[in-house]
Amino acid sequence: MRNGKSSKMKAIVYALLIGYSLLTLVPFLWSILTSFKTTAEIASGGTFFPQEWSTAGYEKVFDSQLPTWVMNSLFVALVTTLINLVVNTMAGYALARIDFKGQKVLFSALLALIMIPSQVTMIPLYIVVSKLGLVDSHWSIILTTMFNIGYIFMMRQFFVNFPRDVEEAATMDGLSRIGTFFRVVLPNAKAAVATQAVFVFMGVWNEFMKPLLFISSPDRYMLTQGLNALAKQFKNATAWDVIMAGSLISIIPIFIIYIILNKYFIQTNNQTAGVK
Repeated sequence: MRNGKSSKMKAIVYALLIGYSLLTLVPFLWSILTSFKTTAEIASGGTFFPQEWSTAGYEKVFDSQLPTWVMNSLFVALVTTLINLVVNTMAGYALARIDFKGQKVLFSALLALIMIPSQVTMIPLYIVVSKLGLVDSHWSIILTTMFNIGYIFMMRQFFVNFPRDVEEAATMDGLSRIGTFFRVVLPNAKAAVATQAVFVFMGVWNEFMKPLLFISSPDRYMLTQGLNALAKQFKNATAWDVIMAGSLISIIPIFIIYIILNKYFIQTNNQTAGVK
C-alpha cells in the first residue's frame, strides 16, 4: 500500500513539475517563433507557428548599431561583475571572520539598506554622477553598481559556515590572514563566487533604468537601451518581430556565462574538504 501511495505522489509531483515547465517554456518558444513572423502576421493575431517564415526582424536588428551596443554592455557587465566579486566577497569575509568595532552596527545598517527600493535612490545617484562629471559615461553605471548588499550578505553567510579548522591549519602553517583568504578560503568558495558572478552579470546585462537615466549618446547605449530605441523607430505598429529578435540575441551572452560557470553554479561545495 505504501509503495502504491508513494507512486501516486510521485506521479502527481511529476505532473505538477511538467505543467510548470510548460508554463515557462511556452512563452519562450512563442518569443522564438514570433521573431520569425512578419509584422502583418503578428498584427493579425495569426497562429502559434509562423505561416510565413521571415528573418526581417533579425535583419533590422543587425542593420542597427547592435555590435556597438553589445560591446558596450559586455564592457560594463564584465567590469562591474569583476569589481562586485572582489568587493562583495572580501566584505562578506570581513563581516564573517574579522572582529572590529562597530561590526554588528555596520551589518545591521547594510541589512536595513536592502529594504530601500532602488527607485528611491535614482535621483540622488544622478546628482552624484552629475557632480562627478560622469553623465553619459559607462563609468556612471559601473561606479553606481560596483557592490551589492544582497551578495555581501550571501558571501557572509557562506564564510560563517566555512569550517574554522581549515583556516586555523593554514595559520599554523605560517599563512597570514590575507594569504589564508586567497590561498585556502577563496578556492573553496568557487561555487558561491560563481553563483554571484552569474547573477551580477545577468543583472547588469539586463539593466535598463540606469542606462536610460545616465546615458544619452546612441553610440554609448547599452544593449537594452539600444533595442528599446530601435523598436520605437516603428511608429505605425509595435515591431514585435524586432523586439523578439533583439531579446533572443541579448540572452546569448548570459547562456555562455552560465555554460562556462555551470559546473560551479550547480556544485554542492564540500566545505569540510581538507580538514584532518
